Amino acid sequence: MPMAAADIEALILAAIPDARVEIRDLAGDGDHYAARVVSSSFAGLSRVRQHQKVYNALGGRMGGELHALQLETAAPSGDEQ
Repeated sequence: MPMAAADIEALILAAIPDARVEIRDLAGDGDHYAARVVSSSFAGLSRVRQHQKVYNALGGRMGGELHALQLETAAPSGDEQ
């Protein structure tokens, strides 16, 4: 069963409370999403570690309930805070 965008956002926010999360359904099928996650907790982390934090927040749902997630992560810049 596909995941709703709101459920993805809630899981990320539960694990990364200061995150600003934007979710887009890429195919309109509830299985293929793009997410942009901006969090101060990403400061100083490599892109790989940032992505790992988000995947950990999803609690193993990748490849199951959540088929595909195009992920963009960043620490806030001066204009995003």
